[in-house]
Amino acid sequence: MGIELRKIVLHPATVVEPQCPGTRALARSDIPAIGRLFNKVFRRRDSAAGEDLGRYIETVFFGSPFYSPEKGGVVHENGNGDIDSAILSVPMEFDVDGRRIVARLLCAFMVDGKAAAAGAARLARGVRAARQDLCFSDSSSPVSADHCVAGGGVILPIQSLEWQRFLRPLAAVAILAGRRIPMLKARLVLGALRSIDRVLRRWSPSTRPLGAPGCHVQAASLDEFLRCAAPMLERFSIRPAWSKSEFDWLVNIASMNKSLGVLQSRKVIRNDGRTIGAFLFFGKPGGMASVLNVLCEEGREADVTAAMFACLDAEGYAVATGMAQPFLMNAISRQRWLCFRHRGYFCMVTRHADIKEAALGNDIYIGGLASESWSRLLTDF
Repeated sequence: MGIELRKIVLHPATVVEPQCPGTRALARSDIPAIGRLFNKVFRRRDSAAGEDLGRYIETVFFGSPFYSPEKGGVVHENGNGDIDSAILSVPMEFDVDGRRIVARLLCAFMVDGKAAAAGAARLARGVRAARQDLCFSDSSSPVSADHCVAGGGVILPIQSLEWQRFLRPLAAVAILAGRRIPMLKARLVLGALRSIDRVLRRWSPSTRPLGAPGCHVQAASLDEFLRCAAPMLERFSIRPAWSKSEFDWLVNIASMNKSLGVLQSRKVIRNDGRTIGAFLFFGKPGGMASVLNVLCEEGREADVTAAMFACLDAEGYAVATGMAQPFLMNAISRQRWLCFRHRGYFCMVTRHADIKEAALGNDIYIGGLASESWSRLLTDF
């Protein structure tokens, strides 16, 4: 058997991460074990993964244009050679003051009971801030958040919130509660509640959001959203790079999440023809609009968010939800029939002082496609 020797050249931003004993990079051959561990930890059933889950894990965690074993998931093997804990991750390219880095979106920290605690601790040590350009998670548990802070990371409190704008309040409550009580989403139940909502909306006009004077909303292709996003993201020191190849890959895997509806976008346009904002969302007709990303020209936050809510109301959605963003908080908070809830800790770790400082100063755009919000692991299987 021949041996091929290659010269390895390290990029200045690259850190070779020493692995703790028992830890190694996730491999494709691990997918059956990872699927079973996912079922056991998150679905409370010790069963093999179905073909759909296995294919999805392979697509998401091995398919990114920036995938490499060093930027992918990590697993821990116990003394018997079995995987007892794992962290799945997706590499994503970010622009940091003009330089490009490949960050890691951490997903699904899985630990197989108390016996795997030592392995989980080793995995957690592997993602300490001193070893990472940028790692982040938008759905961390309190325990994971504590590990993050102990390892030199930070929590972004605003991005840890979800806003909910009730457009047809009774139907909205049933749809949101239906995540735990499916019968509330039955057609007859929702039909009756929508009838009452029609009366409520006449009696209380504040349920209907007002649009932005001098602006209108227009359907846009996903490519148009990307073209709008590029200049609107430049106001942030840290932002997703969203090259065409990565953006296309992200919207492709996001579009697989049929349980959230159809992935679509809209542009907010002034009457003089200038585009001042754009938003990307999943929509289920008559149900929930799950907003992934809202972008706008600086100073146009109020107009764009008002136009967005008026558009979603006109299209018949009962409720709109989305991740809170610091630059939108003033505009979003002016809406009636809106509340915030804690959605999970948004944690990040980085060895770069400028990234940490910018994030704590709210000079960062992250979330939506640049997070786990689109993942079927959160809604399906």
